[in-house]
Amino acid sequence: MIPRTIFESEHELFRESVRRFLEAEVVPYHEQWEEDGQVDRELWRKAGAQGFLAPTVPEAFGGVGVDYRYNVIVNEEVSRLGLSGIGWSLHSDISVPYINNYGSDAIKDKFLPGCVSGDIVSAIAMTEPGTGSDLQNIKTTAVLDGDEYIINGSKTFITNGQHADVVIVVAKTDPDAGGMGVSLILVESGTPGFEKGQNLKKVGMKAQDTSELFFTDVRVPKGNLLGKAGEGFIYLMQELAQERLTIGTIAVAASESMLEQTINYTKERNAFNRPVSAFQNTQFKLAELSTQIAAARTFVDRCVELHLNKQLNATGASQVKLLSSELQCKVADECLQLHGGYGYMWEYPIARAFADSRVQRIYGGTSEIMKLIIARDLLAN
Repeated sequence: MIPRTIFESEHELFRESVRRFLEAEVVPYHEQWEEDGQVDRELWRKAGAQGFLAPTVPEAFGGVGVDYRYNVIVNEEVSRLGLSGIGWSLHSDISVPYINNYGSDAIKDKFLPGCVSGDIVSAIAMTEPGTGSDLQNIKTTAVLDGDEYIINGSKTFITNGQHADVVIVVAKTDPDAGGMGVSLILVESGTPGFEKGQNLKKVGMKAQDTSELFFTDVRVPKGNLLGKAGEGFIYLMQELAQERLTIGTIAVAASESMLEQTINYTKERNAFNRPVSAFQNTQFKLAELSTQIAAARTFVDRCVELHLNKQLNATGASQVKLLSSELQCKVADECLQLHGGYGYMWEYPIARAFADSRVQRIYGGTSEIMKLIIARDLLAN
């Protein structure tokens, strides 16, 4: 394996503490949480006490104030162990940064300490039943009435939807302005008119609570607006680079884990009186996957470096998301095949990984959307 150069000794100490925590507090219970359709809510508070949630939040608001590499470490360790029920990446890498980057000081004081401690679980509500990646044409509205916004609409496929204490709602404050009419508004759980629908049953990520959300004449203070009215779409575009990079880091870590599992399995499993690993087809498949994963790992780490220096652009983020999520699904398929019939059994981690991988090519922008973004940049000049 090519040595990684983006981490230092303190990062590896942090990684070890994350791994020990997950092995003790999550691994023994994850199968039951898959049956339950969500993780234990107390897990969030335990993780917060260890400093694993939203580590980039400044100390002034209760955080540790470290850089994005600590998010990467948490996500990689969760992914390597196949703990797809944990919604920490959505919380720490996606929704909390909106509050931190665009919220008023009053908003930050109110929500960020709880987001760090695990007392507050966050979510972001973009997708609607009739609207996927086309955020400019969302139907949810937020009409200003005095000092309050009145929100009406519905959202679906919302990660952390059941646990969420605060939701960033993407809504139209000016329905006639297209993308320039989109705003981001915080809605707290328990607000009259805000209802959480069913916990959706999915192909994979079965322990992850993913919900429908409904807003019927929901009144929230004007101060719950993040940033400026009408600039929500700009904020979304600015933050999507980190979201897509996060998906990329998770994908490569999952690919590495699946390959390691498969190498071990093919050494132990016999066919025709010899280990499966002794067959040339197996050796060639493993060699190909190892090489492709190593290349993807190098690219992802480079994109992390660029992101730390605020140099990762929309095209680069789209490339890393496209490359790594497509590779993850390929690795899952090839590794399951090398497991034979046992690979199709839910008790084997590779089966779970196969089911969990598929959504990576969809959320955060589909592979097709990534190709459009990349192609537009290629053909712009």
